[in-house]
Amino acid sequence: MPFVLLDCDKPIPERMKHTYIFDPEEEIIPACNIKTVPGDLTERGCSFAGGRGVVGAPVKDVIHMVHGPVGCAFYTWGTRRNLSDFELHRRYCFTTDMQESDVVYGGEKKLEKACLEAAAEFPEAKGIFIYATCTTGLIGDNLEAVARKVEEKIGKPVFACNCPGYAGVSQSKGHHIFNTEFYRWLRKARERYPEKCLKEEEKTPYDIAIIGDYNMDWDLKTIIPPLEKMGCRVVSVFTGNASLDDLFKLPDVKLNVVHCQRSANYIAELIEDGFNIPKVWVTFFGIEKTAESMRKIAEKLGIPKEKVEEVIKEEVEKIKDKIEFYREKLKGKRCLIYVGGPRTWHWVRMMKELGIEIAVACCTFAHEDDYEKLNKNLKECGYKGTLVIDGPNELELEEAVKRYEPDFMLIGLKERYLFRKYGISTINSHSYEQGPYASFQGFVNFARDIYKAVYHPIWKTLKEGEKKFEEFKAN
Repeated sequence: MPFVLLDCDKPIPERMKHTYIFDPEEEIIPACNIKTVPGDLTERGCSFAGGRGVVGAPVKDVIHMVHGPVGCAFYTWGTRRNLSDFELHRRYCFTTDMQESDVVYGGEKKLEKACLEAAAEFPEAKGIFIYATCTTGLIGDNLEAVARKVEEKIGKPVFACNCPGYAGVSQSKGHHIFNTEFYRWLRKARERYPEKCLKEEEKTPYDIAIIGDYNMDWDLKTIIPPLEKMGCRVVSVFTGNASLDDLFKLPDVKLNVVHCQRSANYIAELIEDGFNIPKVWVTFFGIEKTAESMRKIAEKLGIPKEKVEEVIKEEVEKIKDKIEFYREKLKGKRCLIYVGGPRTWHWVRMMKELGIEIAVACCTFAHEDDYEKLNKNLKECGYKGTLVIDGPNELELEEAVKRYEPDFMLIGLKERYLFRKYGISTINSHSYEQGPYASFQGFVNFARDIYKAVYHPIWKTLKEGEKKFEEFKAN
């Protein structure tokens, strides 16, 4: 039976449903996207983190107003490097700083005042995004009503996102809420601001929007150039390095190119239903999948195959020697991958291209279709015996490391320092070490950072020190 109960989970045996050994002959999906079991010290984020931190925050030229206590506003720019070229972005944190009296008497007036003050202080901002938190969600503040008042007074778009932390079982619900509410808001806002929409005479047959890329450490700088070389015009990105004005053009393109298939597939589906804009699912991680994605896009837009293959050949030629060097150095190494949702299965092919074994694969907020894709990729790449954990806690990660002894870990900021104490090299897989990691050039950076982490001399020094200490104890 592929489900396994880790030793640390014996007090909470329900966790067994979330943990399995991958076998290509078995059809198995773990329990996922459900409430955390009491006693499980989950590493998940909240819905507010998903709406505010992941999807909304990369929009570069708006005031991001957190309506809640200052503690919620602390979750701001320090942990995610979704970079932009607009001076306002990531420099300031805006909050209503709710106090006890505001909770008792309501915070709507305070929110309106804060928005008006921020708009006056930063006239370069193109609009305001307001985010609910647990506190303001519980007391029932009407964010939409305040947004309408503020928009009327400042003459700029104001969007309200009702994504309090308690709204779902993980940050994934915040993604869903932002997508759905932004789409509904956008439909009406386009009527109020028709000048922001793409004019018919400005459109081309090769206009695309990239949906679900957040410009982690400048990923878009490696994704967009090959697409432009083959003839595409990127009109809008949801939401990496996005201007609010560009987001108004989302329904004006010929094709939506969906990269992150957990945080932004919702809005792609809504735009397809509401505006009849087709979508295509892609992966811009690794040579094989980036090339495959470019072919898919070209086919949808009617771009000649010869042109696409020429661009792919040119891009691969630039990096093949470096990738060959890293492949030779990393072949046979074992890794533990622990990221949010789809990037776990996105990166299976990258590992295969570098000759790396996947010992453990974990997801924080994946849904059933993510595990279907993970299993499919593991099977197609010939992996077997990989331990898969849904929403792992710290104790499960420790046990997985002791059992499977990975050479390195692709994880986030929270876990990295603990496992470095175990003598295991870690690579920041959420915001990257020295990105970008996407597309052809990004793949070189990805391989380089793994190589640097694995071969850093500190690990050899630590092992030698450990050995001497054991000898000292024995004597």
